[in-house]
Amino acid sequence: MALLDTYGPVVIFAIIAILFPLGTFFASRLFRPTNPTPLKDLVYECGEVPEGEAQIEFHFQYYMFALIFMVFDVAAIFLLLWAFAWGDLLGPNVSPVARYSPLLFLAIMFIATNYALKKEEVIHI
Repeated sequence: MALLDTYGPVVIFAIIAILFPLGTFFASRLFRPTNPTPLKDLVYECGEVPEGEAQIEFHFQYYMFALIFMVFDVAAIFLLLWAFAWGDLLGPNVSPVARYSPLLFLAIMFIATNYALKKEEVIHI
């Protein structure tokens, strides 16, 4: 009974979290008007007549910048959590693996970022 008291709210929240998107999806299909027109069936579906091809040349450089931003974002969150736990990591009963794993993480991130930048020739080192 204690298990149900402990995890009952989590189960209820999970059920609501699953049913809410499904319910809104099917409710919108039920209540929306359906009147397709040739203009709505075009590529952009925004009411404007498209000009040119849908396939455009995409510059991979922007994708690389987005990936590098994500790498630094994840590293910043990881370092923030490491900084919060730093006082506990200095205790005598902490393993060296727990103490020095953030440094290994930073080294891997640094090497991977430099490799990606050199591979795409974004920077020249």
